[in-house]
Amino acid sequence: MAAALGLQGLSGRQKLRISTLFAVLEGAMPLVGLAIGRPAGAALGAAADYVAVGVLIAFGLFTVLRGDDDEGKAARMATARGRQAIVLGISVSLDELAIGFTLGLLHLPIVAVLVAIAVQAFVVTQLGLRLGGRLSERFRETAEKLAGLVLTGLGVAILIQQLLD
Repeated sequence: MAAALGLQGLSGRQKLRISTLFAVLEGAMPLVGLAIGRPAGAALGAAADYVAVGVLIAFGLFTVLRGDDDEGKAARMATARGRQAIVLGISVSLDELAIGFTLGLLHLPIVAVLVAIAVQAFVVTQLGLRLGGRLSERFRETAEKLAGLVLTGLGVAILIQQLLD
């Protein structure tokens, strides 16, 4: 999304506003997922780890297989304000919701993960905004698919570890 926004010819102020919005939402969405995942983990007991892995793999595959309208979202995000900007930002942060859900089920260190997510969101958004105009559409789509494959691979790695323990 950030790379598609980079094509919009945004001012420095707009780039900072969007980077901050993405960092805040991508840092907050795991908390929403965590609020759902913790009670679900308690209710599911021993099966929670496998549910978490399933969610992670399913979201990774969804990211790989979906057809996305980044250009359309980017055009709307460039001029969005208030509630519209937040709704569009949330739509781009759904993967962090899945990660937060997984955090709640796997009992990972919350603060460290949230800080890492927010920092990487800000940095990656800044890179995407600055390099977006130089990257081809195919490269942006490939990067998104690669991120989905990484989530899927992480889920598979956790599953293998659980099966071996």
